[in-house]
Amino acid sequence: MSAATDTFAAFVGVLSDALDDDGATGDVLASRLFLSRFHFDRVISAVAGEPPAAFRRRILLERAAYRLVTTRRRIIDVAVEAGYSSHEAFSRAFARSYGCGPRDWRRHPRRIQIEAPSDVHFQPPGSLRLPAARRITAMDLLTRMVEHHVWLLGQMVERAERLTDDQLDQVIELSVDEEQQTLRSLLSRLIGQMDMWNAAIASRDYDWSVEKHESVAGMRRRLASVGPAFLDQVRGVVAENRLDDTFVDALCEPAEVFTYGGMIAHVLTFAAHRRTLVVLALDNAGIGDLGWGDPMKWVAEPAA
Repeated sequence: MSAATDTFAAFVGVLSDALDDDGATGDVLASRLFLSRFHFDRVISAVAGEPPAAFRRRILLERAAYRLVTTRRRIIDVAVEAGYSSHEAFSRAFARSYGCGPRDWRRHPRRIQIEAPSDVHFQPPGSLRLPAARRITAMDLLTRMVEHHVWLLGQMVERAERLTDDQLDQVIELSVDEEQQTLRSLLSRLIGQMDMWNAAIASRDYDWSVEKHESVAGMRRRLASVGPAFLDQVRGVVAENRLDDTFVDALCEPAEVFTYGGMIAHVLTFAAHRRTLVVLALDNAGIGDLGWGDPMKWVAEPAA
């Protein structure tokens, strides 16, 4: 890295520590980096593509957007935390950056990050993040999932050592949810899982009632739209190297921020178990042509 980018990285660290410091003026931040105010403004503006003051205001607005959907704080309190002395000034600045006022944003949140040349953004819950030197790829995600599998299996074996032989040999009643599961409910939840995440990414509500005794014909219709929509999301994120980008899931209470890569790993993990239960239930019903639903050969074949 050059001296300028080193200085910028140091600035991001200093600013991250000073987000709630009202006294952290440009002069103060420059002094903490042992620079003159003139040199500070010139170097940071050159590397970041925006003046330090504008950089800080943008980061504080991104943090405010995050807090609006993940807390129940009053808008004026969020405004003050972002450095604004009035609700009106905050609302005007927020609307310029997000296209709507804070009240509407709280009801229908979207992407937190405001476009910026440096690609440095607020990182929930309370820090800043420099652009990754190495972006997460689809292959990285696959590797991380295998690494998680090996780690988790080791943790399971370690905990199994605490059990008695009777506990180890007890027959397991398989279930991944609180309620008793059926072939119908598992299939409906598998479709609903993708439907739910499509809704979360689009910042719209998900109707859980659709999963109450859903007909197979209804599942087929829903999957015909839900499946391609979810697959398009995944393909787009992978193609654009956005697996480590974040989005707001306003369906959670309170709202949470997830990465696309983390969401995909979550879906595949829980779907794998539910799929296994489904193929076993089908086999018990005399329909065994799907085997175990193992993707090993399917993945190895060229895409249609």
